[in-house]
Amino acid sequence: MNKPIRRLAIFSLALFGVLMLNVSWIQTFQAESLQEHPYNSRQFIESLTQHRGSILVGSEEVAYSEPVGGDSEQFQRHYENGPMYAPVVGAFRAGAATGIERAENSFLDGSNQLLAVNNFRDILTGEEPKGADVYLTLHSGAQQAAMDGLESLNKNGAAVALDPQSGAVLASYSSPTFDPDSVASVTESEQAAKKWTELEASEQKPLLNRGLNEVYPPGSTFKVVTAAAALENGATPESTMEAPASLDLGAPLTNAWEGPCNNGAPDSLAHSIEISCNTSMANWAIELGGQKMHEQAEAFGFNQGPMEIPLDVTESSAPLETDPNILGRGGIGQANVAATPLQMAMVAAGVANDGDVMKPYLVDSVQNSNLEEVKSAQPEVFSEAVSSGTAEDLTQMMIGVTEGDEASGSAGAIPGIHVAGKTGTAETASGPTHNWFISFAPTEDPQVAVAVVVEHGGKSGGELGAPIARGMMEAVINE
Repeated sequence: MNKPIRRLAIFSLALFGVLMLNVSWIQTFQAESLQEHPYNSRQFIESLTQHRGSILVGSEEVAYSEPVGGDSEQFQRHYENGPMYAPVVGAFRAGAATGIERAENSFLDGSNQLLAVNNFRDILTGEEPKGADVYLTLHSGAQQAAMDGLESLNKNGAAVALDPQSGAVLASYSSPTFDPDSVASVTESEQAAKKWTELEASEQKPLLNRGLNEVYPPGSTFKVVTAAAALENGATPESTMEAPASLDLGAPLTNAWEGPCNNGAPDSLAHSIEISCNTSMANWAIELGGQKMHEQAEAFGFNQGPMEIPLDVTESSAPLETDPNILGRGGIGQANVAATPLQMAMVAAGVANDGDVMKPYLVDSVQNSNLEEVKSAQPEVFSEAVSSGTAEDLTQMMIGVTEGDEASGSAGAIPGIHVAGKTGTAETASGPTHNWFISFAPTEDPQVAVAVVVEHGGKSGGELGAPIARGMMEAVINE
């Protein structure tokens, strides 16, 4: 064999060796990830032959599977009140699942190990294999009220409601939303794929869960955190602070009415919360200092990293500030403070629950095809934000926001029921203000805590956010 042929033979053998190593690597180490990859069409086609479990809100099936019909062995996913529940439920579609459809997929498709005994029993009895049913914590009335309120404004935004005593998520709505049925069709897969592409490209971001995954400057709703820090460090609701018409914090910081609070006299902490005084609350933050403000924010859940409920939740941030100018603005929910609506609902819920913030959760229970519960929620304390005494003081101060002589959030009041609230009007980098309202009720035995944000509403939180929050609270309380 001459030298060139020998070299070619060696090179060919080397290529075959590399090819064999690559195949071995894929089959040994990458098989599972490739099988579960969202763009594995074979995996999706196979999944269509599985009878997925239902997703339920109360006794209502909000997502369920039905046979396509004819000789097909495939199942079609359907969604009841799809747009209302889409921010949480998501969609099961070619390429990927979103929302609860993705987070609880192993239960819904029956592959979770907790279903192994039930699956084996079904094989022995000849029963049709079926995934488990997932029961959500959502309250249909509160979810409907959130949708109705935000859609009536024709504005982007979000609303979240929690059970303060357990952490159960009673509502999580994001506007704009989308119709899961339009992207989940098996028989019209090309149109469904086109619709999904349109949703992904939309500037309005209808696929974004703004309640869990968008952060906003919380504006004056963050003054509850500042007031909590003051009370935890020796202040009382009657403690006063200078409240001029303007503060020089690198640039002028004024009150909404461009005049002083309390007619120019030092303003009490309680009255500052009632009327939402900017200058006094900024002074409180500066006097407390960056470390105490930072610690108090973290006690409510800021800076704690991403969370799963089981949907992914984006971290809210309140950095440790050393510059008094930035710290003062941070004390009124501006500067570098950024929060999800869920985080601000946790602030309200922590005050409502005697100072303890419960970990939010969306799944109440999971039942197998034989209606046996295989998983149930176990409420747990997320953090101890403030003492019970501080929580009571904050509650009374927040009642003043809805019922006081100079109440800034009277539109959130419910006749015959004490409501604790706080308005927020947050300046943005561009465009009109974001408008917030957080609240809980009844204050004697809190059943629901709410946070609402209206993007670029350009008005006040008391005017735009409070009515939506009131409707959500009424839906839960009047059930």
